[in-house]
Amino acid sequence: MSEDAWSTAVDVQETSQLDLNKRPSRLRAPPKMKEDINANGSRSEHGGHGEEVDLAEQSLLNKMIRHSLVRNRNQVEVLQADPTSPLYSVRTFEELRLKPELLKGVYHLGFNRPSRIQENALPMMLAQPPQNLIAQSQSGTGKTAAFSLAMLSHVNTANKWTQCLCIAPTYELALQIGQVIEQMGKFLPDVKLAYAVRGSRMERGVKLQEHIVIGTPGTVLDWCTKYKLIDPKRISLFVLDEADVMIATQGHRDQSIRIHRQLSKECQMLLFSATFEDSVWKFAERVVPDPNIIKLRREEETLDNIKQFYVLCRDKEEKFAALCDLYGSLTVAQAMIFCHTRWMANWLAASLTEEGHQVALLSGEMTVEQRAAVIERFRSGKEKVLVTTNVCSRGIDVEQVTLVVNFDLPTDLEGNADNDTYLHRIGRSGRFGKRGFAINMVENKHGMELIKQIEMHFNRKIHKLDPTNSEEISLLQS
Repeated sequence: MSEDAWSTAVDVQETSQLDLNKRPSRLRAPPKMKEDINANGSRSEHGGHGEEVDLAEQSLLNKMIRHSLVRNRNQVEVLQADPTSPLYSVRTFEELRLKPELLKGVYHLGFNRPSRIQENALPMMLAQPPQNLIAQSQSGTGKTAAFSLAMLSHVNTANKWTQCLCIAPTYELALQIGQVIEQMGKFLPDVKLAYAVRGSRMERGVKLQEHIVIGTPGTVLDWCTKYKLIDPKRISLFVLDEADVMIATQGHRDQSIRIHRQLSKECQMLLFSATFEDSVWKFAERVVPDPNIIKLRREEETLDNIKQFYVLCRDKEEKFAALCDLYGSLTVAQAMIFCHTRWMANWLAASLTEEGHQVALLSGEMTVEQRAAVIERFRSGKEKVLVTTNVCSRGIDVEQVTLVVNFDLPTDLEGNADNDTYLHRIGRSGRFGKRGFAINMVENKHGMELIKQIEMHFNRKIHKLDPTNSEEISLLQS
């Protein structure tokens, strides 16, 4: 495995729980309360089509369970605001000529060398004169550490006012960012940080002396306009993280734009988003003038190393019997089983447990912390089978998973095959080039129509499988 393909650095911004009791005294600690993840509230099941995935919760979950930088094979595409300007990238943090205390903080976080996104983004973030940046970066690629490094480099501690402002969609995501800044700035005791989140009690009319403020849009807007704690014209670096989640959350888009309008034209703007749909692009172009742009070239997800099959069944009981036959015959390290609804996931997990299987259950009524704990147990091998709804279809990498079962085939609101969800589900097997298996349970004529739709979309044949035929099963593993 090459260093380009995989970094051994530990990405602390994607790690587990915050310990608020160990927060350094030089930092203004956030209140110990929770802000609503999404004003829209999207935990319920809709029309029998399974659980709707909350983008903010999914992002937080990824950050909590990620213990290392993800291996990203996507090529980075850089579009410069000034095409005539030389394009710089770095291979080591030493090339950035950071303050020794800050470089020490980077190594304290466990970073040995810049990740793919950091190689290209950091020279732009730290450039003089300042450059604006729009960057596409998924969870686990080191982008939080990158803009945290930029903010810490930017601070002039002789100035006793807020110089760097970062907004995130939720309380929890803001705390995750703050933790990275705290740990990276461990050896910069004069740099002070405040949290602009719901519940933070501040003295009115007194200007903040903290150099960096991390918060959610509503509270940050209040601090800038209602309470006058921050002078927006003195902000020299503005970071907007999780832009795709931000504009999907009620009110946050307009609040972010109102904050942006108060900043000076000289303020450096950095915007990050995991996805770049049209709505995100329009928002980014409105907030970030004359930007440099870093995009991930879309990589065609391959199914070459995942063998796909379907099993004909009459009802859920026959599906369960087929599943037990398969699991008893296949050589499986760990398996993920996807269901359409929480009710089905609960029933299946209980049935498998009765059969003596070590089963973990993951669904949307759990808190993010509970879900992270379940995934940790599954990743460590304490449970061999993970039964889940769509909350676990994207972005969760467990290298030992060799079997994915669609106990219920994924469908969209019109009842057609949901090809994107299907791809993300079966992609949980066959990680990092290893061989994987995907088994689809089909129980009626409509199920077969869904299989045909999936075959046509991916131009792949899905073979019929008899789970009671041991000879057939031994052949599929050859």
